[in-house]
Amino acid sequence: MSKLLRQAIEERRSYYAISDEEIVSKENVEEVVQFAVKHSPYAFNSQSGRVVILFNDHHKALWDLTKEHLRPLVKEENFHKTKARIDSFKAGYGTVLFFEDTEVVKGLGEQMPLYKDKFETWSEQASGMLQYVVWTALEAEGLGASLQHYNPLIDDDVKARFDIPKAWSLRAQMPFGKPEEAPGEKTFQSVDERIKVFK
Repeated sequence: MSKLLRQAIEERRSYYAISDEEIVSKENVEEVVQFAVKHSPYAFNSQSGRVVILFNDHHKALWDLTKEHLRPLVKEENFHKTKARIDSFKAGYGTVLFFEDTEVVKGLGEQMPLYKDKFETWSEQASGMLQYVVWTALEAEGLGASLQHYNPLIDDDVKARFDIPKAWSLRAQMPFGKPEEAPGEKTFQSVDERIKVFK
């Protein structure tokens, strides 16, 4: 494992205090995400992952609509905390939206009925790997990110606002930007309790 890869894996963390300062060009972010989408693994090479990158007013609109969906669900006296959290994501440089194409997943089940009940699980696993690759790649570029899950609450509005195909199922949202604070301390369980090796 190269030192650069080890460092990116080790330093990939959840950053909640981010800003919209352009320390990496939009074109560079797009290139990094394209690379991740192309090279992340999929069961049977299904390539069912779909990604939308939002910048500028598009990015802000996502978090505004998320905030409005949360407003009726949170007690008014507590909403300031929810608003502050959503505004911290909105303060970033952009957001990556992760989707899975359900038509691709369904089609694989029809082609290979023996595995039909497995493809949704494999789709979720592949989506998780894609999210991790994008997250780590953004870290390697000097950007801080976090992984959020406001789906399915925001799904319909996201599809309408960004002209998303009906078959694309929203799996996660990743706001990113220039890190403005160090992430919280991370603790680790002993790896000896988590790994068995037979030689």
